[in-house]
Amino acid sequence: MPARIYQPTRNAMQSGKAKTKNWVLEFEAEAPRETDPLMGWTSSGDMKQQLKLTFATREEAENYARRKGHAYQVIEPKKPSAKSKSYADNFRWGRTDNWTH
Repeated sequence: MPARIYQPTRNAMQSGKAKTKNWVLEFEAEAPRETDPLMGWTSSGDMKQQLKLTFATREEAENYARRKGHAYQVIEPKKPSAKSKSYADNFRWGRTDNWTH
């Protein structure tokens, strides 16, 4: 069963970067989820889908996967580009869009 090692992205609903420094090891699903015909809930018999391990560094996560004999794939994080913003740009001459209140 292959595993994914990645660094989680920040929450889109907040500007903070909490819980984005650690690396996460998650296992891929062995079987697809099934829908219960009576209630409509989804379920799975695969217990490793619920397992999510966190590590301080990428090397620790890779060493753990190698030690336990798991095949793994590392997904590199994409760093967002910093956009410089200035309040004075709202009043700049030659703006392409209108400034209104």
